[in-house]
Amino acid sequence: MSDLDLLHFEQLKTEVQTQYLVNHTPSFENISKWKGIDIIYFQEDLRKKAKGNISEKSFYTYFKNSPVTKLPRIDMLNILSVYAGYVSWYDFKKNHLFADEILKDYEENMDLEAEEPQKESENLRISESESKKSESTPVLAEKDNNSVSENLDLQKSNTVNQLVKEKTTNLSTYDTAEQKSTFSLVKKYIWLGISAILAVLVGLLGFKDELFSKKYYYSFIDADRNSKINAELQVQILKENESPILYVAKPNEPFVYTTKSKTLTMVVSSPYYRTDTIQRNLETAPEAENIELKPNDYAIMLFYYSKSLKDLKKKRVSLNYLISDNALIYQVFDNQFYGVETMDKQRYINLVTLPSTSLEKLDVIDTQADKSGKIVMIKFKIDTDDEKK
Repeated sequence: MSDLDLLHFEQLKTEVQTQYLVNHTPSFENISKWKGIDIIYFQEDLRKKAKGNISEKSFYTYFKNSPVTKLPRIDMLNILSVYAGYVSWYDFKKNHLFADEILKDYEENMDLEAEEPQKESENLRISESESKKSESTPVLAEKDNNSVSENLDLQKSNTVNQLVKEKTTNLSTYDTAEQKSTFSLVKKYIWLGISAILAVLVGLLGFKDELFSKKYYYSFIDADRNSKINAELQVQILKENESPILYVAKPNEPFVYTTKSKTLTMVVSSPYYRTDTIQRNLETAPEAENIELKPNDYAIMLFYYSKSLKDLKKKRVSLNYLISDNALIYQVFDNQFYGVETMDKQRYINLVTLPSTSLEKLDVIDTQADKSGKIVMIKFKIDTDDEKK
């Protein structure tokens, strides 16, 4: 091995790199930076075009280090030369001669030297086999010429068969390092698939309420007027072994409730409508529904008489008739000094029949009536500017 051979090998590596880049796009153009999947694809292309293979270990030894200090085996040099488009390693060097470089004649057949001893030994074995068969075959006087010629024909045919059977075929071998690399690549993709499945499962668990819940729309209608209720409604959702959950239904808008339960129990209340408990089997219930509420006539009349400033004398007579003499009347205060104050029937009538702008802010919270239709309880409040602030 000479220094010129090492320089020729560096030239060969460059041409191998150029040949691979014609139809492939590795991670890096420089062959010394290839690794992993790039080496696997290069080995596949080498087997396809040069009918040979180099191991991953050999690749790292001769391609990762530049310049190299020793040459590969002659068979590897021949394979790489064929891949680069030459007949052999000798042919490659002949086409890349340096100044004053002379190739020795015997180098032209270096790639055949390893095969000649093997062919000579095969020919020797065949000759010995034929001589033994010819010596061991007895010539019998009893057999006629036809039988002798038959035996000779059979012997010749056997010799031909032996030559065919003993003909060897060069088989390319696969390095175990390549198999390990392929296995690690498959293992990597398996782990990626498992990770993706786990991510999907975590997403389903995190958003299961949104995925499996369903929305229901309830519009509340005045049973007497057959129109939407223009007032806020208190909606309590009742669940087993849980405290009630309070919602507020806005005027003229449907109440929207999202759940994944199979049943629904809600209590709807308002100062001017009778409290109603509504139960639904959500497996068969429609998504949108109109629910009628019966108005509380006494509360509506009380609100009307308390707000109206017309015909105060008639208004006092009507209130005196509607309200029981023993009615409990509460005024609720939201400020920090008072909570609830009670008053009798006459004081309440005087309050709501006295012309005042404060009556515009009067709000009836709750009322109750007895069996005879008399109002026995009134709860109200008057909003103030301080409360609004």
